[in-house]
Amino acid sequence: MSDQRTNCLKTALQLTSQLMLAVGILVCLNGVYLLMKYGENSRFFSESYMTLTALVTVTSAALLLVTGCLGSWVSLKDSICLQGLFVYLLVVVFCVKSTASALAYFHSVTLDTEMAPFSGVFENYTGSSEDSNSRSVDALQEELKCCGVKNYTDWLETTWFNKSGGLRFPHSCCNVTFPTCNGTVHQPWQIYTQGCQEELWKIIQFALKMVIWSSLLVYVVEIGLFVTVTQLMRTNRFMRYQVLEKN
Repeated sequence: MSDQRTNCLKTALQLTSQLMLAVGILVCLNGVYLLMKYGENSRFFSESYMTLTALVTVTSAALLLVTGCLGSWVSLKDSICLQGLFVYLLVVVFCVKSTASALAYFHSVTLDTEMAPFSGVFENYTGSSEDSNSRSVDALQEELKCCGVKNYTDWLETTWFNKSGGLRFPHSCCNVTFPTCNGTVHQPWQIYTQGCQEELWKIIQFALKMVIWSSLLVYVVEIGLFVTVTQLMRTNRFMRYQVLEKN
């Protein structure tokens, strides 16, 4: 009976460990996505520790993968030391993922404040390909298919628009469905009308929410693993005790 229980627990541990590996990959992709999107658009944010949030998330993903692999190994071995190490790693993963979740929640609440420099970046636009500020604005508008801060009319009040004679929007505002678009104000239907700030806010907010919600998934898997491995440890101790009694 004990052997059957042990085999069932080992099978459950193996399956749950495989699930943890899958969750680790998901969390890793989430952290990399946040790191990339924030890194590409960091100019539009005030100095913050959002990069730290992404790095802690990736670190938790690495620990999830290591723990998942160790869990699969533990399911094949009857080692108290490995089982103890596995439980220790579960606690470490819980702490690191909780830290990432707390940081993500903080940034999701303060995101509007952190995006305060957004308007200033657009105001300093020069249209020059040698200006890193202008390249960032053009890249953002082309990638997100947007124009201006709140909407395309924001460009009408910028220094660059006045210097251009008040005739054109940046070419990066042009809708790709109009190949002949040159950004002229007389053809506003050929440019994107949606503002960029809201679009970027949605992307970063989505990535932060994913960090938070993935924590719940990690906790559920960890609880399953913790219960399974502790039951396995108890069963192994019971079996050893029976062997000692017989001897």
